[in-house]
Amino acid sequence: MSEDSQSKKRISELRREYSQQALAESEVCEDPIDQFMEWFRQAYSADLLDVNAMTLSTATKQGKPSSRIVLLKGVDEAGFRFYTNYGSRKGQELNENPHAALCFYWAPLERQVRIEGEVERVSRSMSEDYFKQRPRESKLGAWASEQSTKVSSRKELENRFQEIKEQFENQEVPLPDFWGGFLLRPQRIEFWQGRESRMHDRLCYEKLGTDWDIFRLAP
Repeated sequence: MSEDSQSKKRISELRREYSQQALAESEVCEDPIDQFMEWFRQAYSADLLDVNAMTLSTATKQGKPSSRIVLLKGVDEAGFRFYTNYGSRKGQELNENPHAALCFYWAPLERQVRIEGEVERVSRSMSEDYFKQRPRESKLGAWASEQSTKVSSRKELENRFQEIKEQFENQEVPLPDFWGGFLLRPQRIEFWQGRESRMHDRLCYEKLGTDWDIFRLAP
C-alpha cells in the first residue's frame, strides 16, 4: 500500500469517544448569552489556547460561502462582536449579505457552540474605543494591510508597514475609516456536548420575538 493510501486510511480511522460531561435542559440558563458566558468562563479557566477564536462563515449574495478564524472581542445581550478591515472579503460579503454564522470548538472540554444571526456594523465610537486598546504594532498593521487584496511579495508588505510606521512616528495611530467592528445579533444558538457512542447532547435556543425557545436536537 502506498504512503498516500495509508494516510487516507489513517484519516478514515481517526475517532475517539467523548465522555467528560452531559448537558441537560434542566441545567442550562434560560438566556443563551448567559449560557455562553458560563461555558466561556469554564473554557477560559481551563487555560485553553485561543479560547476566543471562532470560525466566522459568510456568503455572497449568490450564496457562495467562505469561512475563516477570527477572534471574539466582546459579547453582551446585544450579541457577539469582532473587528476587521471593512474592505476584506468577509467585510464585503457581510455588506452585501448581512447573515453569518459563528462556531466555537473547545476540544479539551468536548464542546461546540454554533451561532447564527444577522450582522451589522458597530458604532464608530465603539470601534475607536477598541482600536485604542490594541498594541501600537497592530494599529500600524491595520493601516498597512489592504486585507484580502493581492500583493506581489512579502517585501511589499514589509515596505508598506515601514512607510506607515514612519508616517505616524511620535503620534497616536488613528482608527482608519476602512476598519471597525461588526455585531452579530443571534437568532439561533446551539450548545453541543460530546457524549459516548456518538449520542451527543445538542440543546438549541431559537429567538421567538423577545423570547428564546429551548429544544433538543438529535445528534
